[in-house]
Amino acid sequence: MSLPTLRALTPAERARLLTEVDAGLAEGILADYVPYPKQRAFHESGGPLSIRERLLVAANQVGKTWSAGFEHAMHLTGRYPDWWRGAVFDEPVNGWVASETGQTTRDTVQRILMGRPNAWGTGAVPKEAIKDIKRAAGSVPDLIETFTVRYGGGGDVQAGTSVVTIKTYDQGRLRWQGETLDFVWFDEEPPEDIYFEGLTRTNARGGIVTLTFTPLKGMSTVVRRFLQEKPAASAVTTMTIQDALHYSPEQRAAIIASYPAHERDARTLGVPTLGSGRIFPVADEVVMEPPVSIPRHWPRIVGMDFGWDHPTAAVWMAWDRDTDTVHLYDAYRVREATPLIHSVAIRARGDWIPVAWPHDGLQHDKGSGEALAAQYRKHGVAMLKDKATHAPAKGEKEGTGGNGVEAGLMMMLDRMQTGRLKVAKHLHDWFEEFRLYHREDGKAVKLEEDLMSATRYGLMMLRHAKVGGSPSRSVKTAPYQPSNPMTGPLG
Repeated sequence: MSLPTLRALTPAERARLLTEVDAGLAEGILADYVPYPKQRAFHESGGPLSIRERLLVAANQVGKTWSAGFEHAMHLTGRYPDWWRGAVFDEPVNGWVASETGQTTRDTVQRILMGRPNAWGTGAVPKEAIKDIKRAAGSVPDLIETFTVRYGGGGDVQAGTSVVTIKTYDQGRLRWQGETLDFVWFDEEPPEDIYFEGLTRTNARGGIVTLTFTPLKGMSTVVRRFLQEKPAASAVTTMTIQDALHYSPEQRAAIIASYPAHERDARTLGVPTLGSGRIFPVADEVVMEPPVSIPRHWPRIVGMDFGWDHPTAAVWMAWDRDTDTVHLYDAYRVREATPLIHSVAIRARGDWIPVAWPHDGLQHDKGSGEALAAQYRKHGVAMLKDKATHAPAKGEKEGTGGNGVEAGLMMMLDRMQTGRLKVAKHLHDWFEEFRLYHREDGKAVKLEEDLMSATRYGLMMLRHAKVGGSPSRSVKTAPYQPSNPMTGPLG
């Protein structure tokens, strides 16, 4: 419409036109979807269709349901943007979406996909793509049972039809049987039996299952499956309140402070309540820092933990002796690879940096008969001469300081609370382990703590950190002493 024509309209006609324009924009929001970086990482985790189970475990109100809704609208319509690197269906799909009750499903997944009841087509699925809507019978007003969506089409290509059924967990397992599906989307954590029934529906077609929730039920069977058991065809993305770009720092601080202490980690970090508590009850922000420039005179050390079915892990640390601050600037975590493969990765980051290693490095490999530490040494890794131990008491020999786990954990916590251990903010694997490392019956749980163990070994042997270009100089530190977070080291 030209400007003269617009000026000729009456005020009422202009208002009606603006309403129509607003409605048109609202009915085409799928094309305008732009994810936050962590939402994009979630989408891309489904890139290979061999990844069949995905979890976006997230803080409250950070956009987890929103992002999954837009992804499923793409699957239903076949309209994938140029930037898309996630899963792609090249034909119409049949899927289920669900939440806990009819009301919660209507107000979350249904609203994101379809819009509100008096404005169908203002959600992620474009209005002109909606072919039919069948309302559900029952006591929940405006709940949809099924709807059909036009998939593809245009030019000489005939459009297909995708079908979505809206389910609820309170229907019970029997209502989740019988169908063959391309996808199931669970918004909010499902009961174990419902989850595995939904997963079974996708087996025949090699479909995908997506979960989006805040882990308020603690370390449930479903949460444990993803965070600890980690099936081969699964992926986990963690989204904290810091990843939600629609909040200002002041808003984030106010939201965090508003939650009761026992729910704060779950609601702001996506961390489930764990056993008898986290080993490091420290906020990410206390430990996290931007990447730092490392001066040449800062000594460095690598901490390493051996693995096979669980990952081999290594961390790289630089020590600012002036402030006694250790900066953890790189991390490596890979499972089911040989010492040769790991050695290449370690040497590439600086083959002169000494590597601290645990007592199992003295164990002999059944195939070669050679100790693990010796194998790495043969491949050119600068393994320290002796296994990791705490600093010996004054006047005692090296290696007599012991390697007690609890003393090492308290040393790490002490450094965190006093600001003397900082970790580069991009090391997501490290922070994932840091948030989940917990105790059961008072003991540290040895599951998914490989980077934590590597960090502990490196700090235990910090006295052997080395300055680049120095042939063999070690740096001496005092034996570990607990400190008061308010006043610093005691003694």
